[in-house]
Amino acid sequence: HYALFGDKSRPRKGPVMRHTVEDIAKALNAEVFGDGAIEITGAAEPASATASDLALAMDPKYAEGLSVGAARAAIVWAGADWQALGLEAAIVVPRPRYAMSGLTTLMDPGPEIASGIHPTAHVDASARVGEGASIGPFVVIGARAEIGRNARIANHASIAEDAVIGDDALIHAGVRIGARVRIGHRFICQPGAVIGADGFSFVTPEKSRVEEARSSLGTDTQAVNASWTRIHSLGAVEIGDDVEIGANSCIDRGTIRSTRIGHRTKLDNLVHIGHNVEVGDDTLLCGQVGIAGSTRVGNRVVMAGQVGVNDNIFVGDDVVAGGASKIFTNVPAGRVVLGYPAMKMDQYLEASRNWRRLPRVMDDVKTLKKAVPKPTEDD
Repeated sequence: HYALFGDKSRPRKGPVMRHTVEDIAKALNAEVFGDGAIEITGAAEPASATASDLALAMDPKYAEGLSVGAARAAIVWAGADWQALGLEAAIVVPRPRYAMSGLTTLMDPGPEIASGIHPTAHVDASARVGEGASIGPFVVIGARAEIGRNARIANHASIAEDAVIGDDALIHAGVRIGARVRIGHRFICQPGAVIGADGFSFVTPEKSRVEEARSSLGTDTQAVNASWTRIHSLGAVEIGDDVEIGANSCIDRGTIRSTRIGHRTKLDNLVHIGHNVEVGDDTLLCGQVGIAGSTRVGNRVVMAGQVGVNDNIFVGDDVVAGGASKIFTNVPAGRVVLGYPAMKMDQYLEASRNWRRLPRVMDDVKTLKKAVPKPTEDD
């Protein structure tokens, strides 16, 4: 697209952030070679880099791209002959992917939210907004809510009554934070997330057909569903420090006690956390993960995309669940699981190999049946 329409078609940028190569190397705790005074305004893939971009050539496979692009400086792989690559400066990092974290942090200005409170925002008179906070257009902050220092809240977000948000939060456009939700420091929330909606909890006057099916494993489902009656959510949501919530994710409030998310845990887009769920520290939940009510998830757990977790179970510390796994029972700490139903990964892979062999096995069985003589009356 850029090649067709030229550099003018590149997305417009806000205020230009300038860093020297030496500044970037210091921020990454990395070694710099050549002219560290070169000024950098952005990062780019080697083949599309301009003279003011830092090219990301962290693997030898990107060497050819450096000759196509116009970069004067690059992050290169260990042992690279940066001068032979036509560069005037180079940064060498020990772990390239980890360096991306520091580099993007340094170069990302975040959304443009003017300092202070925008004239169109509504902040209740009883709410408290910390020093240095930036409140964008059409933001609504409810009664007795508390917003920490240096928080940045983008347009059309809403913070309900009695909610508490810590220092240095970044809340993107259209986020909804419900009543009595408590959030720690350095919180990041992507657009459209909803934190603190009512839990999905309904009951029937008599035992429902679902309850019958569950207790009898589907063998006895005589009960007929009556109308569903709401169980209201009196709890809230409690979120620790350094937590990130992806776009359009939902965390439901608890029924009586609060739903809890531990420190440094990260949720991808479209993750759903049901009522009363407890998620530990440093856990990573990828896109479309769904965790049903009252389940406990330990520390340092990783759930890949579309993992589903049953209600009222426990997933131990350091568990890794592969993509689309469905977890129906407790998972002990440290286990790696995969499949539907989730089982140890090596067991699932062996089972899947056996499933693929089933047609051939059935053909063999049919052949053997034909080869065996049918019994006669004398037999």
